[in-house]
Amino acid sequence: MDLHELSFSRIIILREDIAEVMINDGVVMDVEMVDQYHDFLLSHLRAPFSLLVNKVNSYTYDFPAQQKLATLKEINAMAVVAYNRVSKISTQALASFPRDPEWKLEIFPNRDEALAWLISEQDAFHE
Repeated sequence: MDLHELSFSRIIILREDIAEVMINDGVVMDVEMVDQYHDFLLSHLRAPFSLLVNKVNSYTYDFPAQQKLATLKEINAMAVVAYNRVSKISTQALASFPRDPEWKLEIFPNRDEALAWLISEQDAFHE
């Protein structure tokens, strides 16, 4: 486990191709933050990679950031851990936004299920 802190988040490298992302409480993500986040992923993970988005904190995105978020072709899958109804609904709304490439995203009520799904997605990709 390798923990990295950006000004707005913590990212834990769980495997060379899986990272856990926790955005800090109260953050409003903008395009510059999304760019920094994407650059970090590209420089620290082996593609294709998957992301475990742990929504332990409350945060939002401005509209340009919503459009640009997770548009990297190197992202295989994303598992979101939503601990409450508001987090789940906000994730579903964000996921419904048309984007290229389209997201392979699942929402889970707990971290263990989310991580198990991500590992199976990564392993299936490499078969």
